Amino acid sequence: MIITKEIFFSVVVPDLKKKLGYKNNMQVPQIKKVVINIGMGAMAHEKDLVESVRDELALLSGQKPALARARKAISNFKIRIGVPVGYKVTLRGKRMYEFLAMLINFAMPRIRDFRGVSKSAFDEQGNYSLGIKEQTIFPTLNLDKAPKIHGLDVCIVTSAKSKDEGIVLLEAMGMPFTKKQVGD
Repeated sequence: MIITKEIFFSVVVPDLKKKLGYKNNMQVPQIKKVVINIGMGAMAHEKDLVESVRDELALLSGQKPALARARKAISNFKIRIGVPVGYKVTLRGKRMYEFLAMLINFAMPRIRDFRGVSKSAFDEQGNYSLGIKEQTIFPTLNLDKAPKIHGLDVCIVTSAKSKDEGIVLLEAMGMPFTKKQVGD
């Protein structure tokens, strides 16, 4: 089932309320925002690649990404202050749910030999970080226009109070976590 904002509040919240033993809907953890980040690395010195990364992220998220510039000069990486080092987008509301639905239901099943994502990527506040090695798993991107394969980071910020609440929340959203193998 594809989770939209309406389905989340009508189906998932009552289910989580029961599972977590809360009496009030406002106590149930929710997803606050999703931050997508692309670090450009060596691509930062080539202007046409920087623009294609921006366009890909805009197409993926549905909104214009913000350019992240270097705050410090690092001579070993040939980075000066003010040089573009990446793009980021913060999604909230309807666009956030649309992106999560695309990630969980369409992009992740396209990963070769996919067995689920790790539960160890949660922090103590219940936020989840996920690294994707290739942007080619997203069906909305035109691979013919992609000059270079790159990765991206997705950070799902929740209102969960603990790691366990965050796991329960994302499982209810349909996140495919790995199953423990016998002997683990």
